[in-house]
Amino acid sequence: MATPSIAILDQGYRSYDIERRVFEEAGCRLSVFAGERHDRKGKFSFAQGAAGIMIRWTDLDGEALDRMPSVRYAVRYGVGYDNVDLAAATARGVLVSNVQGYATHSVSDHALALLLACLRELRAGARGFREHYGAPPREEMPELRQLTVGIIGLGRIGSAFCTKVRPLVRRVLAHDPYVATEHFQAVGAEPVGLEDLLRESDAISLHCALTTETRGMVGTVALEQVKPGALLINTARGPVMEEQALLSALLAGRVRGAGLDVFHDEPPLGNLDGLLAHPRVIATGHYAWHSIPAGEELQRRAAENMAAMLRGETPADCLNPGAATQAG
Repeated sequence: MATPSIAILDQGYRSYDIERRVFEEAGCRLSVFAGERHDRKGKFSFAQGAAGIMIRWTDLDGEALDRMPSVRYAVRYGVGYDNVDLAAATARGVLVSNVQGYATHSVSDHALALLLACLRELRAGARGFREHYGAPPREEMPELRQLTVGIIGLGRIGSAFCTKVRPLVRRVLAHDPYVATEHFQAVGAEPVGLEDLLRESDAISLHCALTTETRGMVGTVALEQVKPGALLINTARGPVMEEQALLSALLAGRVRGAGLDVFHDEPPLGNLDGLLAHPRVIATGHYAWHSIPAGEELQRRAAENMAAMLRGETPADCLNPGAATQAG
């Protein structure tokens, strides 16, 4: 029997020693694509004969799967999988897994850091360090303990953020129609509708998945409903927020500041220069997920999920467990 081969199509990690160890134990061969990020044709050619592929940002759609007919398993590094067409994969009998819950603490830490940085006007303060030394960048600067914080999405990361921020603020509201009331109580959040959350929150942190329901959720209409002077934090997915609508709200003074780690296009295109240059926007380059423990766990579990599927098992993180049955 031929040795199964696994192709990593998207680079970006310092090494792949963790994956190599897992696959060596599983009797698999690993290869890493060294070409350009957007070279789809090159990736398709590289993956010929591979039983499984591992991706980060490569779009895994029907065309890609048809161009890599040997692929039966795919793993997306990370929690989000909006670049994966699950229906196309399922129709072709390709099992797909992500890695759920690996960066719960690092992302919730990052969201809290962005909240504090926006609250204390750290970007504006740093820019005016010499010219305005000794003067705060803004007169109206509340304390954290006075805030009502709203959380949209109370999954693993939203819940971790809630438990971290709850002892520091006056009140926590949360909106998630897919979570039981008991869970809100367990993490110390008050369940509310989206409109109430927007209207009553001094700071709003996004922790929802990107779906057809949440795409563009925080747009012009929502931003007209937010409490004047609110802060917005997004460590979820860029397309949940309409970026130009956010810039308009900042310029109009309705939104006081924003902390952003994710964007509609990554890296952001030139059309976002106005938002990124705004003195009350703190932007980081989609690294909220990163910490030494989280990075190691991500790579290890991604490889373990692939190895499990190669053994004919269905990992807990599998996104379409019925794929093989449907294809048959």
